[in-house]
Amino acid sequence: MSLVRVHNFSISLDGYATGDGQTMEAPFGHAGMRLMEWFGGTKTFRTMSGREGGSLGVENGLASAWGPGIGAEIMGRNKFGPQRGPWTDEEWRGWWGDNPPFHTPVFVLTHHPRPSIEMEGGTTFHFIDASPEEALRQARKAAGDLDVRIGGGPTVVREFLAGDLIDYLHLAVVPIVLGRGVRLWDGLEGLEERFVVESTTAPSGVTHLTFSRR
Repeated sequence: MSLVRVHNFSISLDGYATGDGQTMEAPFGHAGMRLMEWFGGTKTFRTMSGREGGSLGVENGLASAWGPGIGAEIMGRNKFGPQRGPWTDEEWRGWWGDNPPFHTPVFVLTHHPRPSIEMEGGTTFHFIDASPEEALRQARKAAGDLDVRIGGGPTVVREFLAGDLIDYLHLAVVPIVLGRGVRLWDGLEGLEERFVVESTTAPSGVTHLTFSRR
């Protein structure tokens, strides 16, 4: 069976994966882009955004595993955009422009389904009101023999971890303290017992943890 993977998921020292007060101008709330600065400097990110250059060190090695072998993604509505409740602006097509970097079907979890959006480059956003198990069933069907990526945000990753649905998790622990926002670890006591955990510290000060199912 295909694997369920999480890649390049950043949290603060106090466990927050996004800050407080998400808006159109601030996708990570008061955290700004501090959680993702390590990723922004890699060759992988610069290639994804159509630019040259970028680092080729240990962080790029981890970052580059994001894409190969993935046939579908599942993400939460707040990763797709900042709107809450019923859709008031169906012209919003995500943060990523006309050609998002996913290039696969993407299943957006929401209590307010809407028609699918087909984008350039092979990305199609499907908006579904489903449990983690049902969302994974749909994503696996769309992915075929390839793996499914859980893209975030923290509430979605936490729910999939709580349901024991994740096979591989790459966390980047960024040396900042946010104090508020949305935490990853709440309610997941003893999680580490299900995984082999390895760590790598990068020159940036970020500690990269990988959790591989036993």
